[in-house]
Amino acid sequence: MAMRSRLAITVTVPGAVVLGLLLTACSSGSSSAGSSSSSPALGACPRESTPTAAPEGGGTSAGAAIQLSKTVKATDTSTSTVIDPTGPQIQCGQADLSIRKDIVYSSPTTGGKKTDLKLDLQVPKGSEAKPLVVYITGGGFVTDDKTANLAQRTYVAEQGYAVASIEYRTIGNGATYRDGVADVKSAIRYLRAHADEYGIDGTKVAVWGQSAGGYLAAMAGTTNGDKQFDIGDNLDQSSEVQAVVDEFGAGDLSKIADDLDVATQKAYNAPGSFVNAYVFGPGSKKTVTSDAAANAAANPASYSNSKTAPFILLQGDNDHIISPGQSLILADALKAKGVDATRYVVKGADHGDMSFLGDPEAGIPWSTQKVMGTITGFLDERIGG
Repeated sequence: MAMRSRLAITVTVPGAVVLGLLLTACSSGSSSAGSSSSSPALGACPRESTPTAAPEGGGTSAGAAIQLSKTVKATDTSTSTVIDPTGPQIQCGQADLSIRKDIVYSSPTTGGKKTDLKLDLQVPKGSEAKPLVVYITGGGFVTDDKTANLAQRTYVAEQGYAVASIEYRTIGNGATYRDGVADVKSAIRYLRAHADEYGIDGTKVAVWGQSAGGYLAAMAGTTNGDKQFDIGDNLDQSSEVQAVVDEFGAGDLSKIADDLDVATQKAYNAPGSFVNAYVFGPGSKKTVTSDAAANAAANPASYSNSKTAPFILLQGDNDHIISPGQSLILADALKAKGVDATRYVVKGADHGDMSFLGDPEAGIPWSTQKVMGTITGFLDERIGG
């Protein structure tokens, strides 16, 4: 089987194992909750110059390191659409946005500690209610920086969508995937409950996630109608979504490193890794490779049924952090259940913006008009208009 080579890079992050930490990390600057501002003149979308770091004390073990695979197996594209990510980058400044920051949408308790979860909201100005896109940032299940990916979020908002970027509980909070999925659903219910206040059309909701966020988006989309993850406030509101955008997210966690080198497979499969900690909880010695039932319960494919929302899955064929085959496994499983799912393979692309590993150019393919146009075209078809 064909292989792609890359120099191994290991970066130590105090107190955390962080994989896929930042995905086109951006910040919109300081602003109080509920404040409004306008988009810049037509041109490059806003970006943050300095990536955020992993929080002290987060993660699964002190002094652990980020590890990229040295090789990536070629992925099967025979049932997928291949995107050549060349051409111009996205531009912003096409619409004025109302921006609200640090809106507390939920205050769950984990391990006896209460956590205020916040979201940032961008809504195009105007009297008409806008379809909602809930964005879920990546962070290796360790961090949840809602200010990340401002450029792409702004671009999507300017196409006529209310875009909410949310925080969610992570390993750093002592949380598991069940908490993360519950948080995504809490955010959706909150925004539906306050739809009139924020100018949102609560009948049209999509989830869009990258990396760890892609996994949570997939879980949210496949669990439409499954009340076990509806926990907290606004339970009179639906948490169902009408569309899912999953960018380089995980799915079958027992196979998350199958296309990567042996060292990376061992690291991911080890007890206490970020994968196993987010399934079993920090400190557990259990693994998804030895507990098939737990792995199935954490797999979005296990929940797919007639209520599952339509999907698009986007994956780089040169992803050194999550196996490119993850998106194929999930897409095939969804289609087997009759779900409308399309997999896109971005030629030559790695795992989003990897500036935190000294590779800022890795994010370029993901912010091209070709790739972002694929996402907004899908949103237009499923929840736009």
